[in-house]
Amino acid sequence: MTSQAIGKKKPRVYLTRKLPDAVETRMRELFDAELNIDDTPRTREQLAAAMAQVDVLVPTVTDRIDAELIEKAGPQLKLIAGFSNGTDHIDVDAAAKRGITVTNTPNVLTEDTADMTMALIFAVMRRLVEGSQVLMDKPGQWEGWSPTWMLGRRIGGKRIGIIGMGRIGTAVARRAKAFGLSVHYHNRGPINPATEAELEATHWDSLDQMLARVDIVSVNCPSTPATFHLLSARRLALMQPSSIIVNTARGDVIDEAALIQLLRDGKIAGAGLDVFQNEPAINPKLLKLAKEGKAVLFPHMGSATLEGRIDMGDKVIINIRAYFDGHRPPNRVLPGRD
Repeated sequence: MTSQAIGKKKPRVYLTRKLPDAVETRMRELFDAELNIDDTPRTREQLAAAMAQVDVLVPTVTDRIDAELIEKAGPQLKLIAGFSNGTDHIDVDAAAKRGITVTNTPNVLTEDTADMTMALIFAVMRRLVEGSQVLMDKPGQWEGWSPTWMLGRRIGGKRIGIIGMGRIGTAVARRAKAFGLSVHYHNRGPINPATEAELEATHWDSLDQMLARVDIVSVNCPSTPATFHLLSARRLALMQPSSIIVNTARGDVIDEAALIQLLRDGKIAGAGLDVFQNEPAINPKLLKLAKEGKAVLFPHMGSATLEGRIDMGDKVIINIRAYFDGHRPPNRVLPGRD
């Protein structure tokens, strides 16, 4: 299909961040696309100005498209084609009231995020970052192997408790089982019985009870009003002193201040975080804990693969083309849903 099939006039599309070259090139072929060449985050004023003029906004998770911004949108803005799996940064209800369709890019980053979850588990339990820093920070001062030096903990034989058994949680469970972990999970309800049997997984109705019994807690649920600080100070205190927690979902699922205190007090053995409550700002106390070897911190890298980003871009393009061809976009997000 040629670009002419979309219509005589190409829709004006505004990309808020730099995307992979292959995606941007296709965007330029198909649409009147304005790129963000230097990848500078757009201010609210810049976003508002763009939304007053363009037909399609392509925001990322770093852009908060709230009701106030949407109210300033011009009548020509018909589509917010999110370059993201989640839509918690977009006020979908406010968009619907203005007659603006919202789409996202689901089911693309499942495997990449699950890989990163396992990477964090290994990094924390086997002290991988600490070991690397010994060589990098003090070159030539490593004295060689010792039977009791840099001891971590074995992965196999432990219990993992997965919070949120959707696509990513299930992918984590498959990897965890392959590494000899016993799979436990807390979800709104039990998963498909065949999948549960395949994973030999144990479902817990009570999150409190699961937290007290597992060695590794993996946060894989979405950010919603119901999951804000789901792991509160009270719940975090239920974890065993030898247990660790990893989070590749959203930072606000965990009460970060409470987690920091428990790590400082030695009441939790470690944490691996790829997301943070106030990112891109990182709590200095977390950075201090990382330097002390009590936490491993990654800069929101869970979905950062070239293949994944290109797949996301392809979905954005398909959603835009479907809309302007007069069809319902395949990844439309309906209002009133988590």
